[in-house]
Amino acid sequence: MKIALMDSGIGLLAAAVAVRALRPDADLVLSSDPDSMPWGPRTPEDVRRLALAACEAAAAHRPDALIIACNTASVHALPAVRARLEPEIPVIGTVPAIKPAAVAGGPVAIWATPATTGSPYQRGLIRDFAQGVEVTEVPCPGLADAVQWADEDGIDRAVAAAAALTPRDVRTVVLGCTHYELVAERIQAAVQRPGATPPALLGSAGAVAAQALRRIGERPDARPDARGGLTVLLGGRTESLPPAALTYAEGRSLQAVSHVG
Repeated sequence: MKIALMDSGIGLLAAAVAVRALRPDADLVLSSDPDSMPWGPRTPEDVRRLALAACEAAAAHRPDALIIACNTASVHALPAVRARLEPEIPVIGTVPAIKPAAVAGGPVAIWATPATTGSPYQRGLIRDFAQGVEVTEVPCPGLADAVQWADEDGIDRAVAAAAALTPRDVRTVVLGCTHYELVAERIQAAVQRPGATPPALLGSAGAVAAQALRRIGERPDARPDARGGLTVLLGGRTESLPPAALTYAEGRSLQAVSHVG
């Protein structure tokens, strides 16, 4: 089995680890284009063009399924990618976990890139799945970029700025950008209020990994002796995991348990 994941940068690491947890035997193809980051401020047309290029680079490796492990790309490029690659390659988009957050009850905050915050796509999800629940959309300018380059000071500043916009009584924070899942513990600490119950943080990595398996008719099979390969594509070129990826536990985990594809 081969599963491809595409993102602007290293935000795909969380979903890749989730796939690896469900199916350690799966070969992974990670396709990104970090030189074109950030995607958040780009036009929808630009995002579609870049996402298509990264997805086509992954598709050349003939995966059984492709995960768009990027919220911004899913918002602006999912229909175009599906039109290009399906039905030969099932394409799974990443949707912010607004529905389960709303089911748990509000208030809810959605942290996302400026391109996703306030977009018709995200507003539609709120309308469809969070009626009657107090939802605050929190733009996080610069956070994905700081995570991408492991800029510790930049992460701290962006997280603090977003936390200041997050209501104090929020029960759930939806991580509406896959990069944010790599710094979930820092986000948790920033939104924690003294004496209050810690807000739940909801990402999408586990859900998209499970959906990818369902789309190709496979079941989880976490055999401890299984060991799939890893192919890393940066701008369509076969490379190694970038140094910044190895500053995160997810990147180190993938490097430790995979052989190079």
